[in-house]
Formats: sequence, structure tokens, C-alpha cells
Amino acid sequence: MPIVLATTKPGEPEIFASLQGEGPSSGRPSVFVRLSRCNLACVWCDTAYTWRFIGDNRPHRGGTSFARKANQFAMDERDAAQAILALGPERLVVTGGEPLLQASALTKLITLLREIRPSLHVEIETNGTVEAPQALDRLIDQYNVSPKLAHSGNDADLALIPERLHAYAQDPRAFFKFVIASPADLAEVLDLKHEYAIHADRLQLMPEGTDSATLYDRMRWMAPLAARHGLRLTDRLHIHLYGDTRGT
Repeated sequence: MPIVLATTKPGEPEIFASLQGEGPSSGRPSVFVRLSRCNLACVWCDTAYTWRFIGDNRPHRGGTSFARKANQFAMDERDAAQAILALGPERLVVTGGEPLLQASALTKLITLLREIRPSLHVEIETNGTVEAPQALDRLIDQYNVSPKLAHSGNDADLALIPERLHAYAQDPRAFFKFVIASPADLAEVLDLKHEYAIHADRLQLMPEGTDSATLYDRMRWMAPLAARHGLRLTDRLHIHLYGDTRGT
């Protein structure tokens, strides 16, 4: 079964080189692979084109539905591996959508990549609800886990799965990144930090926003809150550099 990617435009898979814009690897040159499909539906999602296809009525503030054919690209794993290696950086970031929904194809892809470039550092961006099978898990260097809080619009029973959160909290490869839209969101983060014993060094707060003005406005009031609770703050560097655009 081929791996199913998002597109930068119809017929072009979203595989690109850029700087990692968020989280613990922020600023590092990376190759990005954006996969299609997601099991959650965040109302503020900035990549709704990966999951909100025509006929999907899950709420989203943009209200736009996307044509599946124009926004998905099925690709043989060998072709995807060649495209990734041609871009150069030693760091691969697999994002989505929810990448772990395609665990089998992803395992094949990373195995192919490692056969040619054993030193490749592999990061998975995940919403923290899906378990990677052992064959894939052993290939991953870093999990960037972004559990979805109540303001995402997802039911907590779907978005916050205790078994998964416990497992990631105990995995030294996992770093937590919480999207923050209002000061009230911090209370939920602190509750989760306490409940799952998430170490502060592996927990970051990130402002929700798709333009520089919104990000800076939110970081101004987030910064003292992060400092007060001994937490880290992460920006969205790619938004400042390129705007809210595909393939960046």
C-alpha cells in the first residue's frame, strides 16, 4: 500500500526542506513530509486540507471543505524516499494530519531511508492518541506530542487517552507541545502535567495562531506564565518567515 501525502498543489506531494519552526528542534534544517488524514478535528487546525474533505462535516472555524483528489497524493515509498534524500538535511520530520495512522507505510519508508542514510534523525509529530507498532517505534528518534486541549473542540475521550499519555510521559524521546489560545488553557496543561508526571524539561507551551501579530500578542502574556511555572515557551518560526502557507 502506498503512503498517502498531503499536497502543496494538486499532483505535488508535500515533501520539502525548511527549518523546524516549533518545539525542541526549532531552527534546525529538516526535511518535512506531511501525511494526509487525521483522527481528530481541531477547530483551529491550520492544515485542515489534510483531513476536512468534502463530506466531512466536523467543525472547523474556516468552514472550508477540500477536494480529496486535489489534496491527497498516493506515492510509492521508494519514490518518497528518493525525494526525501534528494533534499539533503539529516533530520526528517513526519507530520500531518496524524502520521501514525499510516504506520505500516511509514515503517517501510523509514526503513528504506535508513538503509541509505543510517544517520538520519527521525521525528514524528503526533497528537498522542495512536500507538506506534514496535517495528515503527524502534525507528523513531523523537516524538513531538501535541495533546489537544478542550479549546480544540475535540472530545476528551478521543483526544486525551490515558494509556497513551502515560506511555509518552515515560518515554525520554517524547516532548510535549501544548497549543495555547487563552490563559485558561494553562490550568488544563498543569493538570495533565501533574496527572501524567510530565517532566517540565519535556513540556512546551506554544501560542495558537497563523499570523505573526497573533503569535506575538499571545506570547507576551504566555511568557510570564511559563516563567512562573518553570515551563518552556516555543514560537512558530515558520509563520514569521513564510506565513501560513503549504510546503514551508
